[in-house]
Order: sequence, then C-alpha cells, then structure tokens
Amino acid sequence: MTDLPAWLPPALAYIPQWLGYQIRATEQPGCALAVAYKGEIVFEAAFGHADLVAGEALTPRHRFRVASHSKSFTAAAILKLREQGRIGLDDPVGSYVGGLHPDTATATIAQVLSHTAGLVRDGPDCAYWVDRAAFLDEAALQAELIAAPTIDAGTRLKYSNHGFGLAGLVIEAITGEPYGVWVQREIVDAAGLLETTPDAPVPNGATLARGHGGKALLGRRLVFPGDQSTHALASATGFVSTAADLARFFGQLSPNAERSVLSVASRREMSRPQWKDPWSPLAQSYGLGTISGSFDGWDHFGHSGGFQGYLTRTAVVPARDLTICCLTNAVDGMSHVWLDGTLSILKRFSDDGAPSPALADWIGRWWSVWGPTDLVPVGDKVVLASPGMASPFLKASEMTVTDKDEARISQAGGFASFGEPARLVRGDDGAVTEVRIAGGRSVSETALAAELVTRYDTLSSSRSG
Repeated sequence: MTDLPAWLPPALAYIPQWLGYQIRATEQPGCALAVAYKGEIVFEAAFGHADLVAGEALTPRHRFRVASHSKSFTAAAILKLREQGRIGLDDPVGSYVGGLHPDTATATIAQVLSHTAGLVRDGPDCAYWVDRAAFLDEAALQAELIAAPTIDAGTRLKYSNHGFGLAGLVIEAITGEPYGVWVQREIVDAAGLLETTPDAPVPNGATLARGHGGKALLGRRLVFPGDQSTHALASATGFVSTAADLARFFGQLSPNAERSVLSVASRREMSRPQWKDPWSPLAQSYGLGTISGSFDGWDHFGHSGGFQGYLTRTAVVPARDLTICCLTNAVDGMSHVWLDGTLSILKRFSDDGAPSPALADWIGRWWSVWGPTDLVPVGDKVVLASPGMASPFLKASEMTVTDKDEARISQAGGFASFGEPARLVRGDDGAVTEVRIAGGRSVSETALAAELVTRYDTLSSSRSG
C-alpha cells in the first residue's frame, strides 16, 4: 500500500459520515463512492439501495450504467492505436469509415474526440434515451451519419453521442474486431479492471444496481432495469462499471500515473483542456474524451455520465494524485454535488492538516431541534460542520480548544456566535454526553429523539384527533 499523507485518513474517515447523512436527508436511492490515491483504492463505500422496490442494499460491488464515461475509454482506445502507428489525430474520419456525409468525412479524428466535428448530438429521434426504443445498431447509426453536420467543424464545442458512435466504427475498421471485443481486451483488461464491460448485460455472477425515476411525478420512484444494450452507441454510452474500477482507470489517465495503458504523451494530450464550454454556468472544457474543470484551486479532469436512472461523475486531481468517483442510481441523482462535496472535504484536510491529538474528544455528531452538527477536528481547530450541506465545511464556524473540555468560537459569520464559549459535558463514566455551544445545547440523536417524542407526540396526536 502506498504511504498516505497524514491528512488523508482523517479526511476519508469523515466522508462516509457526511455522505451517509446526505443519502438519509435527501432520500436518494443510492450512491457508491471510491477514492484512489496514486492509483490505489484507499476508500470505497456504498449507501442506500441497489433496488428500492426489492429492498436490495447497495454494495461497492454493484455495477452502474456509467454512460458517457464510455467516451474516455473510447478516446483511450484511439490514442493507443495512435501509439501503434495505426491512426493519426489529424486523419479525416472518412479515411476509415465510408458512407458519411462529405462534410463529416473531412472532420478529423481529433475533432470527433473533442466534440468539435459539428455533428448532431443524438440524431432526429433519440427515443432510446428514454427507453421507448432500442439503441441504434450500426446500420441505423450509419444511416443517420449520411445527414450533414449541424454546424461547421472546428467552430465550437458541440457534444455528440453520434460522434463517439462514429469513433467506435473507426476502431472496428482499424482492428477488424467488434468494438466491445477489442476495447475489453486492449483497454479494460490491460488496465487491470475486473468489474467493467463496454456494454450490458453484465456477466454472470455480477450484480447491477437498478436505475430509478424521480419521485415528484408519482410520489414514489419507479425502478428502471438499466440492462439494455446500447449496440452501436456503446462507444459513447454503453459502459458498465463500479466506482472503484472507474477510479482505477481514470487514475491511470493522469500524466503522473506510474502505471497506465497509455504513454505519458498520450495522457497529456487526452487530459488537457482544449475547448471551453461557451455556455456552462461553471467553467469547464473538453479535451479528447475528458472534461476539465477546477474546484477551489484544484484543477481536475475526468468525465460524467447520464443514463436513464443513473447520474455519475469521476474527477482526477493530478496535483494531489487523487481520483474520486461518485455513482448514483436515480434520474435526479446528486453525483455532481456529492463529488464536489467530497473534494471540499479532501481539500480542507489537505490545507489544514491532520487533527491534533489534543482534539480527540471534540468529535462526533450532535443534535438539536435544528438538526445535526458535526464536530470535526482539522489541524488545530474544530470545525462545526453541517452534514446537511452539500459542502459541509463551507464558511463553517470554527472552535479553538483552550482546555480539555473548554473552547472558544474563534471563527464564525456575523450572524453566528463568534467569540462565545463552548464546552463538553461528560457523564459519570467520563464519556461526552452533550456539547454546549454558546447558549445552545446539543445531544445524541437518541436523546433528542426521545425528548421530542415526549414533548410533542401527545400534542400532535390530540390535534390530529
């Protein structure tokens, strides 16, 4: 096992406490999260359900439809063929695939992989995205590629699943093998991934997390099977994987990776931001099968995916040798929010360091009628984290411990209790039983639940009667 920086284990220890509460509070079906450091999995966990209706608990071994993560595998396959001298990024795509519109045929391989070939996103009828029709087979895809591009190539970033379907046809033309067969052997297996396939169905013995619909329409979530083949669009959206396998693979795409299916030069070319998204609310760019962005000074690349009933995201932070993958199984899944929340926790511990041993008792979840507050020691401070927040440390109050059981609120917003005291209250056995923060009193979840039932259940029953 790679030696970990001192700040990383305590950061990883807090992540499941926060994310577990997020699942509980948002009533999302499920989430799988994995973190890799220098290519090795140092954390993986699953929360919630793989199938709400069946009551099946989600585990880290459940596979998800990871949709457009497939594009990163496809781009890696093209770059591996380039390393073998079998294709060039400036080659016209029409050199490998016939029957294309003349303007599409002149688009380069690099333009296809960077979504700048001007191609249609999903064709004139994309009913397959909502399970009203089967995904396109090769003949149907090629029939749609006869149409002219939507815009001129090389003018702006314009996402295209059809474009990556075309990239899959290029791989088949060069290798003489079906896309899934060649990519499974030369990319997936070569990367050491044991829980990843280029398309459904999953192998015998593997388990698939089911997708789920939203709750607002019917007041309940319906289960989506998620096991349909994506046929000729597997190169754009077919992949099935786990959070751990995706973290391993994307970690190998980092230019810093010690082991990879690609050369350093290919990884640099693939992961560098090349085309900015001109209309994104958050600054992001696209490379060759990768999405780039930044979080609070941490530059990252990776990809995201949306399949009926699934939302997923992976990010690599090369400067910290970290890869984070967050998979959710609902159409309103919070993979983007929770991945950013994970980044915020990791960054706070990275900035402030491992907690001082003197703060060992200033820890845990404490409840008031307003909800929970987590005492989280970081460096020489105790953060009053809000687990109900997507970013639990964002502008959170901080305490400086002045004695074993005494502290002062040393950082807080203007509407909080800056400068006021805090203390731990212990029982006869010496264990902490409650926390006093300024004028407030927070207790364990069990104690607060009992108190509120005693105070309010009778009143609620009499009013309802």
